[in-house]
Amino acid sequence: TSVTSAKIQVNGVHLHYQQTGEGSHAVLLLPGMLGSGQTDFGPQLKSMNKQLFTVVAWDPRGYGKSIPPSRDFPPDFFERDAKDAVDLMQALKFKKFSLLGWSDGGITALIAAAKYPNLIHKLVVWGANASVTQEDVRIYNGIRDVSKWSEKVKKPLEELYGHKYFAETCEAWVDGISRFAENSDGNICQELLPDIKCPTFIIHGEKDPLVPQAHAEYIHKNIKGSRLLLMPEGKHNLHLRFAEDFNREVESFLR
Repeated sequence: TSVTSAKIQVNGVHLHYQQTGEGSHAVLLLPGMLGSGQTDFGPQLKSMNKQLFTVVAWDPRGYGKSIPPSRDFPPDFFERDAKDAVDLMQALKFKKFSLLGWSDGGITALIAAAKYPNLIHKLVVWGANASVTQEDVRIYNGIRDVSKWSEKVKKPLEELYGHKYFAETCEAWVDGISRFAENSDGNICQELLPDIKCPTFIIHGEKDPLVPQAHAEYIHKNIKGSRLLLMPEGKHNLHLRFAEDFNREVESFLR
């Protein structure tokens, strides 16, 4: 089945999304920092079961092809993304849907599942965190300068954004997410986790250099009945590197 690509107006911005499949179970893919459907979810858009699922990958405002506006990071940027994501799916006429959130998209998905419980069928998150520690801030500052990134990771983003927007947005993200470390316990959305009532699957790569494993364990412990899968060789982008295993695990959970 082909992948269609379109824009729809939601909350005063034109959000870009890709859609494929004709299954009765709608699934929204939520990308990470600077991410888009195109850069973050190629193997999922291509290979997820098109008979069972209708797969939508969105570009959050200021990312991918959802520019303008330029991306900014006010204190409530995760809540804003969560509302945009849910409102996008409703604008596309999906009454109920599952969320697959990676990294920042995982945080957004946690917030959406807690705040809009009647709309969310199932939840899968990986590379996500509910708080920001001083150690996390140190890690984020390590990726602040995009000229130090590996060519492989950098190239698609430079092609998508141009060097200037890419570099400046990454710096703004580091500042924006680091601000959470000033909250009590570095809180982003810890208090919302017990409100998540849908079946939840947390996946974590044991070699993730960006998100320490304690974050996945904390989320697992605070979402009742959730399931945690550790992938020994997985890094932050385990859904790309081990796409076949990832897709199989996720599809069997979503069924």
